Amino acid sequence: MPAAAVAEQAPGRPGRVPAPSGPAGNGDALGPYLTGQALNVRRHLEALRDFRREEFGTGVAAPSEGHIQAVNALLARLRRPLAASVEELDRVSRRARQDADPEAIGAALVLKSRAHDRVRATERVWDFFFDLFGQRTQEPYSGWLVACDRIALDCYQHVFMHLGSARSIPAPPPFSYMRTGFSPATYRRGIPLRRLGRQLNPFPLVQLPYHRLVNPWTMGALLHEVSHNLQNELELDRAVPRAIYGQVSAAAGPAVARVWTRWNRESFCDLLGTLLGGEAFILSLMDVVGRSRRLALAYSPGGVHPTPYLRTFLSTHLLARMGFPEAADRLERTWRSLYPSAAGTSIPAQVLASWPAAVPAVVRAVCFTRFPALGGKSLREVITFEPRHQLMIEEAAGRLAAGTDPGVVPERFLIGAVRTALDRRLASPEQLMRNFYTELVRR
Repeated sequence: MPAAAVAEQAPGRPGRVPAPSGPAGNGDALGPYLTGQALNVRRHLEALRDFRREEFGTGVAAPSEGHIQAVNALLARLRRPLAASVEELDRVSRRARQDADPEAIGAALVLKSRAHDRVRATERVWDFFFDLFGQRTQEPYSGWLVACDRIALDCYQHVFMHLGSARSIPAPPPFSYMRTGFSPATYRRGIPLRRLGRQLNPFPLVQLPYHRLVNPWTMGALLHEVSHNLQNELELDRAVPRAIYGQVSAAAGPAVARVWTRWNRESFCDLLGTLLGGEAFILSLMDVVGRSRRLALAYSPGGVHPTPYLRTFLSTHLLARMGFPEAADRLERTWRSLYPSAAGTSIPAQVLASWPAAVPAVVRAVCFTRFPALGGKSLREVITFEPRHQLMIEEAAGRLAAGTDPGVVPERFLIGAVRTALDRRLASPEQLMRNFYTELVRR
């Protein structure tokens, strides 16, 4: 054997691998292996295709064309670098097959790993929205979810129609989906989501637990979650905490103001939910925060939610200012009967002692401050809920219980209607749930 050939085969010595001399069945697997790596990644890329609206049904629950387009635009951005990786892997793999060059083979393996990482990142987003949109093909959940979409859209329409100046219309609107768990949640438009590999969320997502969907009279939580999105869409995410700090600082001092400012987002959503839904929203809130006395009186030093014991007083104070003093007093008495004493609480003494002054200050800051982002209006001027609207809700409750058309009542008011019908025992819970969703899907 020539010396050069012996040196080329010596272990640990760099050199060229002998070129393939026959088919894989004759002992050469390198060529097919390299061909397969590029082929596999290319086919994976092609499988991560755009979505089509019709593949998720043709009924009213199907995702809108706007939602489909927004997701496809996100997928297209993710596929561009992946497609470039696939093309590069193709080129390097061909060179490695032809020359059996160790450097080219090593480069092909690196490119394969990089391409697979990008495939996984793209697939993660594709899978997330495939599952989300796929819920719209399953009964009865598809009807439940489109009902929630319509309530969310009604909230958006009411707010944006009554601003003091024109604003760009947010699109696509919020999209609801179901997931098991205790609490609803939302993911705002344009923020990076871990579940999307830190990609920007293309539209607001409202996550609703199954147990809320089967009990629609607890769906005041939907108004709360939609309000998180509205705070951002209206560009109040900075103005509101500044207003709260100023008002509470004047009423109760800077130390207390810092606490209530930390609670600004959740307080904003409770108050906006009250403006949108009235008394029924507060009852739904009490369902959520009315836990054991130990939990309701527990203070979290870094928490973003107001301590449950204090939280309800925000909404009852606003309800009284909205023209419902008797209902507010009734709800406060109910709340105090559940928690007759604050003994044993971990709420800081200064915060506990000052809440009768701090709560009205927070309500003034959020609901009665005129913000430039609202066209010089306050939220109370933008969102209309008055005693006449409560009468509409009560009349709709009777019609909903009877299974008749509740009329032109706004979608968000149907939460109050089903709650009223349940509390007055106008029909069975199952019948009320069925009629609630039937009406919203029919619209």
